Amino acid sequence: MQIDLNTPDGLTLEAVRQLLASASDDTHTQLRVTKTGIAYISSGVVGGTDIDGLLFRLETWAKGSGYVGLVAASDEVWVMQIFNALKENWPKPPFDYIDIY
Repeated sequence: MQIDLNTPDGLTLEAVRQLLASASDDTHTQLRVTKTGIAYISSGVVGGTDIDGLLFRLETWAKGSGYVGLVAASDEVWVMQIFNALKENWPKPPFDYIDIY
């Protein structure tokens, strides 16, 4: 699952909800946005690893922390936080690492 931030209807609350729901909380994850505007959740490859081609990334979410998966996707406040982080930082983030907390 990914979100194309270039399309007018790409970034929606429902798209963010589906993106979060599509990831497993059984491994470390990180929301990443490529320079071409594709937002996705990386599983396993997190932190400052393999960041060529990324415009920005959020902090790594530790395995078992509840930031991804069905429970995270049902948390309206969390979904809105992620939606806002994407909306506010695409296409010109102030930094390549975004802390939303």
